[in-house]
Amino acid sequence: QVQLVESGGGSVQAGGSLRLSCAAFGDFDPFGNNDNSNFMAWFRQAPGNDREGVAAIVISRTHTYYADSVKGRFTISQDYAKKMTYLQMNSLKPDDTATYYCAAGRDLTQARGTIRLNRVDAWGKGTLVTVSS
Repeated sequence: QVQLVESGGGSVQAGGSLRLSCAAFGDFDPFGNNDNSNFMAWFRQAPGNDREGVAAIVISRTHTYYADSVKGRFTISQDYAKKMTYLQMNSLKPDDTATYYCAAGRDLTQARGTIRLNRVDAWGKGTLVTVSS
C-alpha cells in the first residue's frame, strides 16, 4: 500500500516560515530505480479553489520547478536516502493559506506560471498551513 505522509503544517504570521515534510512509506518506492514516478511535488488547495501545483523536484536529481506565485520564497528539496521530500516556505503571505499535499507522479508541464503533474501516482492526505496577517 502506497503512503505519502505530510507533516509540518501549522499557523504562522505573515512574513514567517514553515518547513513541510513528506515521508514515503510502503511498497511504492518513488525513489527507487523503476518505471514509476519521476517527480515529487507539493500542491496546495485553498477553500473554494482548485488544487494547484506549487513546486516539484526530479526524484534523485536537483532539478526543481516552481509556480510563479511562490518562486523565490519556497524551496523544494529531498533526501533521497531517507525517502523524504521537503518544502521550505519563507516570507509567507495570507494567500499561502491552504492545505498542502505531497504527491508522486510523472509528466510535469509548465504553462503560464503554473506547474502540473499530468499523472499522479500517489497523494498524501495533506497538512494545513494558515498564515495570518
